[in-house]
Amino acid sequence: MQNVTDRTSNPFGMRPPCEQFVPGYGDANADFHVIGDHPGVHGGVETGVPFTNAAGRRLQRVLHAAGLLDEPDSDAPTTDDVFFSYLHTCVAEHPTPASYADCERFFDAELRAISAHVLLPVGERATQYVLEHYTARPVSDDLDMDALHATELRGGGWLVLPIAEPAEWTEDEADRMTRALDTLLATDYRRETDLGRFIPGGDSYRVR
Repeated sequence: MQNVTDRTSNPFGMRPPCEQFVPGYGDANADFHVIGDHPGVHGGVETGVPFTNAAGRRLQRVLHAAGLLDEPDSDAPTTDDVFFSYLHTCVAEHPTPASYADCERFFDAELRAISAHVLLPVGERATQYVLEHYTARPVSDDLDMDALHATELRGGGWLVLPIAEPAEWTEDEADRMTRALDTLLATDYRRETDLGRFIPGGDSYRVR
């Protein structure tokens, strides 16, 4: 079995059907998975790294304040516990519904390979997708992102913490997100159960 955890960019070797794409980036063993829309909205066209435009750097600063990034405002942020990726990893000015559908299989495979405990969808499209596919919550066509921002929601094995568009944040919304992450990090957000007591030998075997 190939060890991919030492590769920061595109650790699983995804090859979506397009000439230019911005692959997933970060810790392949991350507990926190930040999910954006596409590179044209959330950055990475020039750097090849998600969330490296002006709005993405605002999010980086919040993640740094919560202790999840070693330094903010970076074209290659260093982290031991966050993975960044996009629903639509291909570079396109205006992705079509068909191209979103074509990229979906790559995003879903990467999300399940990372298997983070906390999903952080950024913006309405990513939040809509995550709530629809990874939780049992009813989802409307018009989400109230102001109400959902920095609010913990339970998913099917994941905890979901939606994030309003960083480009539209007020100072209060940045503070709300920092406080929500601080609160979450102070809890047992993994919520794992040790089934080792049922296995001969007494070794730990932790599952969600």
